[in-house]
Amino acid sequence: MRTVLIIEDDSAILRGLKDILQYERYDVLVATDGQAGYRLALDKKPDLVILDLMLPRMSGLEVCRKLRSENFPQPILMLTARGEESDRVLGLDLGADDYVTKPFSIRELLARVRALLRRTHTEETTLPNELRFDDVVVDFRAFEAFKNGVAVEMTPKEFGLLRMLAAKAGDVVTRDDLLNGVWGFDNFPSTRTVDTHMASLRAKLEDDPAIPRRLITVHGVGYKLIVS
Repeated sequence: MRTVLIIEDDSAILRGLKDILQYERYDVLVATDGQAGYRLALDKKPDLVILDLMLPRMSGLEVCRKLRSENFPQPILMLTARGEESDRVLGLDLGADDYVTKPFSIRELLARVRALLRRTHTEETTLPNELRFDDVVVDFRAFEAFKNGVAVEMTPKEFGLLRMLAAKAGDVVTRDDLLNGVWGFDNFPSTRTVDTHMASLRAKLEDDPAIPRRLITVHGVGYKLIVS
């Protein structure tokens, strides 16, 4: 049975989500403030976190940031209000995997929960746990990267992009596939975001980012990783 942690301070929404998820045979944990939810996530290690942005004691954005800084690897689904686009963007950049806008339909929320859990299961069984090339070592499970023995700070999205490329090393992965695989939905943010994150990866891992040897652009299509 998969475990879902709901961090939500609205009692009506919390009760409704808990009942629906339990009906769908998920094991459900709940927290009504950010600090309690953060501690519960680290302690119980749920398979998925449903996280409201507006929380007492610690905001949802701060919960997301702190969880990712602690290498919490499981998917985070944000609950946001209409008109909070800037918060959604920031949440995704901090490591959230998807979002649902309030008021939301139960069918949409359950579909996104299933998709995130399905994607996580697929990643666990098909994606590599480690990558090595030149003087670079990346541990995807621990969210750690080193170049010439020195730790490299990388965001969760950068780890995700690199892991997808490593799974198909030598083959081209399209921008759309990278966007869908790492951000989890089709049209937001734009494929330009993939380009920005790839440029950051090159700056951190390539010996000469201006003339990359490992993270290669295939113009008009996407990217590929060369490891041999």
